[in-house]
Amino acid sequence: MATSPDRSRIRLTNISSRAYEHPADRGALTALRSMKGFDEVVKRFFGMVNMRSLRLMHLATAVRVDERQFPDVYNYVRDAAYTLDLPEVPELYVRQDPKPNAMAIGYNKPFIVMTTGLFDLLDPEEQRFVVGHEVGHILSGHALYRTMLLWLINLASRIAWIPLGYVAVGAIIAALEEWHRKSELSCDRAGTLACQDPEAAKRALMKIAGGSRLAEMNTDAMLEQAREYDAGGDALDSVIKLLQVFGHSHPFAVVRLAELHRWVEEGEYQRILDGQYPRRDEDSEASIGEEARNAANSYRESWERSEDPLLGTLKDMAGSAADTGGKIFDNIAERWRGTGRQDRDGSSSNS
Repeated sequence: MATSPDRSRIRLTNISSRAYEHPADRGALTALRSMKGFDEVVKRFFGMVNMRSLRLMHLATAVRVDERQFPDVYNYVRDAAYTLDLPEVPELYVRQDPKPNAMAIGYNKPFIVMTTGLFDLLDPEEQRFVVGHEVGHILSGHALYRTMLLWLINLASRIAWIPLGYVAVGAIIAALEEWHRKSELSCDRAGTLACQDPEAAKRALMKIAGGSRLAEMNTDAMLEQAREYDAGGDALDSVIKLLQVFGHSHPFAVVRLAELHRWVEEGEYQRILDGQYPRRDEDSEASIGEEARNAANSYRESWERSEDPLLGTLKDMAGSAADTGGKIFDNIAERWRGTGRQDRDGSSSNS
């Protein structure tokens, strides 16, 4: 039974996106946010991508939700922005498309698009989860890197006839796709914090996997599927699983369900609701090296939980990567700080 949509929710005042981000996602974002001049790079990059045209296209071809059009969905996006303390309520468009999908687009003023296929598939509380998921993408600032991924995929298709160029771009794409998959796990958590109904979040992921016949599905059985997939059988199954994720920007739905279930069961969801979360005004103090270590350790911990025979051989490597990566990023961060101090000293001496 879905929870009543008019129940009160805890507002997570000044919550930092670091509270819900997967360690691998958070590590990459912390590093990029700390880089001096990165905002300027962002502006130049988006000079190549006309975001205004995307919004105008949706104004012309989709339905913008407000008090008069899809008013319930309008309330969901307002509630999600309020609960996650987003400074501005983003626009949301419903687009005619039978394929279930939703996305957050843009950088300076991002907006959300939800297809009719997804809208018709989900009940109201499940829709709240999806809207909150997309609001999480906006709070984390994921749109930039997602757009970079799409741009690089398009570039790769154009230079496929140049072997070395294609290999170089392909390696970047593979890394961005891995980040993108982790960012989706992050925002499943954000969506759960927005709707504050973990069971609705799980139902939404089950429907994404198996369609609208929820009465024919069972959460425990789906989690058993996830454990069987994780165990992987023999080494050949392990290799097949690695190959299957290439080219996919999203984790598989059953994997997402298991990851969200574990995050809730381990108590992190409740700790955040209890007010134990990093604040946005503390983001500048986040340690790049520490986040790099956290990212590597998260892989090691997932491999330790896994029964997959191939991943079992990588546990020690992950520990070494955590220590080495943390030291490298600490050194880089110190150099960035040193450059910043020199710039400040230089400007003050000339004034």
